Amino acid sequence: MTDFTVLIPARYQASRLPGKPLRKVGGVPLVCRVLERAWESGARRVAVATDDERVAKTVRESGGEAVLTSPHCASGTDRLAEAARALELADGEPVVNVQGDEPFMPPDLIRETAAALEAEPVRDMATAAHPLRDWRRVLDPNCVKVVTDARGDALYFSRAPVPWPREVLGGEWPGSEGPDGAGPPEGFRLHIGIYAYRAGFLRTFAGWPPTALEQHEALEQLRLLENGVPLRVIECVHPPGLGVDTPEDLAEAERRLARTESGSHQ
Repeated sequence: MTDFTVLIPARYQASRLPGKPLRKVGGVPLVCRVLERAWESGARRVAVATDDERVAKTVRESGGEAVLTSPHCASGTDRLAEAARALELADGEPVVNVQGDEPFMPPDLIRETAAALEAEPVRDMATAAHPLRDWRRVLDPNCVKVVTDARGDALYFSRAPVPWPREVLGGEWPGSEGPDGAGPPEGFRLHIGIYAYRAGFLRTFAGWPPTALEQHEALEQLRLLENGVPLRVIECVHPPGLGVDTPEDLAEAERRLARTESGSHQ
């Protein structure tokens, strides 16, 4: 089994949901729900990287490890790089970045992403994707799409519908619902925001300045591609489902958890 560390970035002041890491899902702080999923993955070490003492205190009271990072980190990757330095992780150690707003992240996917990196000694980073079968999500700019080459390395990430299905849509934008009738053709893949890095490369990546395409799409992973570094993309059978970004997401997470727990007791 691959030995790996999970780092969970958890910034307190999320713009759309202030205090997000400490918002409750089923009576448990969101960040602690994510911690539970990370522990279930079999990681040798799990730590939360946060800019807020309240989050760190909550994590420690739940039995977890927390690292306080600068409130001025420009991105989650910068926060993780700072945490990796504080934890003195060896350069070759696989580190999996599990977002602090993913309470339903499958532990199997965490393991599989770490294993994908371990299986590719020439790769420094891996991520995951899932087939898209819904036009609304294909056309939603909040759903990031990825296209890969024949080896499974990322060619591009975009908020736009890539690859463009010209045989279905021609040259016309179909609106937010997509064309009537059949669903989208095969080839659309939803990027799942989980990453595995080697700790040394994580520090290198965070040290690069933002790139043009990264800023254009507001997608940090494009910095990697613009610097010519291959990024392995594995196929995710069971996507993590709901991430929590808004009050509406939080309410839906409560409902989903209630359904899950109700089913487990039947």
